[in-house]
Amino acid sequence: MSSHPSGQYIPASDPASKAARASILKTFWILLGITAFEFVIAFGKGPWNLSHMLVIVIFISLTLVKAFYIVAYFMHLKHEVKTLILCVVLPLMFIIWFIVSMLYEGNAVLLAR
Repeated sequence: MSSHPSGQYIPASDPASKAARASILKTFWILLGITAFEFVIAFGKGPWNLSHMLVIVIFISLTLVKAFYIVAYFMHLKHEVKTLILCVVLPLMFIIWFIVSMLYEGNAVLLAR
């Protein structure tokens, strides 16, 4: 048997526990606010006469912001070494670039026919 405990109890009144809860709640409220803003845009698109392309750009950018917060806080990449972050982010950027370029090229081939 191991001489050290497998888990450690941290009381709720501990300052580290309070800081961790505050960080999680802050992230929750930020994600909730962004999602609420997305709902406002989705349901206000018709009455405000927003263009379809503008709504798509807003949704994609807000989704990327939410993805950043989820990856940074819940996957703990915010507190990691910059090299590890780049190892995760750079391939993702290249995959997104590849998808966008293939969609653009596919559309050009379709229009050329």
